[in-house]
Amino acid sequence: MNNPIIVALDVPTADAAVQLAHSVGPSVGALKIGMELFTSAGPDIVRRMREAGAQVFLDLKFHDIPNTVAKAVAAAVRLDVQMLTIHTSGGLDMMRAAEASAQETARSLGRPAPLVLGVTVLTSMDSAQLASVTLETNVAEQVERLAQLAAQSGLRGLVCSPLELSALRKSLPASLQLVTPGIRTTPPAAGDDQKRTLGPLEALAAGANWLVIGRPIYAAPDPAAAARDILDRIRSIPSIAP
Repeated sequence: MNNPIIVALDVPTADAAVQLAHSVGPSVGALKIGMELFTSAGPDIVRRMREAGAQVFLDLKFHDIPNTVAKAVAAAVRLDVQMLTIHTSGGLDMMRAAEASAQETARSLGRPAPLVLGVTVLTSMDSAQLASVTLETNVAEQVERLAQLAAQSGLRGLVCSPLELSALRKSLPASLQLVTPGIRTTPPAAGDDQKRTLGPLEALAAGANWLVIGRPIYAAPDPAAAARDILDRIRSIPSIAP
């Protein structure tokens, strides 16, 4: 497999993002631009990362009526991102509109369509929090329900926590790519809002295609060394080595 590490550029400014991207670039497969950075730096930060040759994962989790999401996806495709996210809870029609927009816009530009990833249940949510916003109290069952809906819609990838990987690999088409946030290299510290976590090697062994790694890299004393250490550990396991 290709380098599966996606480093989250969860920093507040374009300058900080460029510095982080430059330091970790040799050890990661892609860079994730989320809501904080995109809101601060705008579309130009995507262009800067693409001009530097980086693969970009635009993580804005679109969730709206199908027409609005389709237009947002088209705008993301024009920015030349390689991955982007939508919420599966937006429903079947919204997901279909997003995938169709990605395909049609990319075709018109003569480039590959980005991977539109359906977000199932946020890794910050546990059963108690899920029950407060839906009638469902079982996280695994809700993830499975939304994952099956995403597959039915034609999405080619999902975002899920590491703890659901094994079950989803058994029930979903093998071609569906699974992107996994909530990766931790040490036990979560007090105050960590990620509830459903796993280590990078365990997540890959369970079936992840991509690992989204934030705090263990960007909050490390030496982010470049932290990213390099994780990649070295992945490469040390022959069955999952990139």
